[in-house]
Amino acid sequence: MEQKPERAVLPREFYIRDANTVARALLGKLLVHQSPEGLAAGMIVETEAYVGPEDDGAHSYGGRRTARTEIQFGPGGYAYVFGIYGMHYCFNAVCAGEGKPEVVLVRALEPVEGIELMAKRRGTQSLNALCSGPGKLCAALGITKEQYGLDLCGDRLYLTDFRAFSEEQIRTSARINIDYAEKCRDYPWRYFLADNPHVSKVPKRYRTE
Repeated sequence: MEQKPERAVLPREFYIRDANTVARALLGKLLVHQSPEGLAAGMIVETEAYVGPEDDGAHSYGGRRTARTEIQFGPGGYAYVFGIYGMHYCFNAVCAGEGKPEVVLVRALEPVEGIELMAKRRGTQSLNALCSGPGKLCAALGITKEQYGLDLCGDRLYLTDFRAFSEEQIRTSARINIDYAEKCRDYPWRYFLADNPHVSKVPKRYRTE
């Protein structure tokens, strides 16, 4: 039997904003997955915004509408999960309103609850390594394609308030590994918490504002 969330789930209105606004606002929120194996949760410490048809780093660039991207064209507040390298998954929160396919990729978490379960899933006892990357955090929380399209305002996969951070504690950089993007490759649409050890390990050029 699924448990009811102990904390107030973020409302739909939180997501029905542009992706860059949501990407910054998600820092410090708690991402929770209530799975059959148990509950696992982590505080979001790193995100990236993808801004739909005009963003050549986005899956929906040019208005591309496929079975994979379809969830992006609905209202904000749903899970967009996709696979990479045939073995890892990436979790995104759909943003904006209907017909505006914007998403926020969650790149890293600071483990908070269900840490033993996360360690078992990841096969490591290193706290800093559990969720320090988009594929790692999905493995730790048990997020796969099965969670594609879930309502983030529900009680299985959801986000809640957790901690607040000032603008001075937030850093920006270009997004990671989207060299294929020509127009938007260097846009500073990656957001992360300064000096947080759980932020993903990235090349030096991404580490400054």
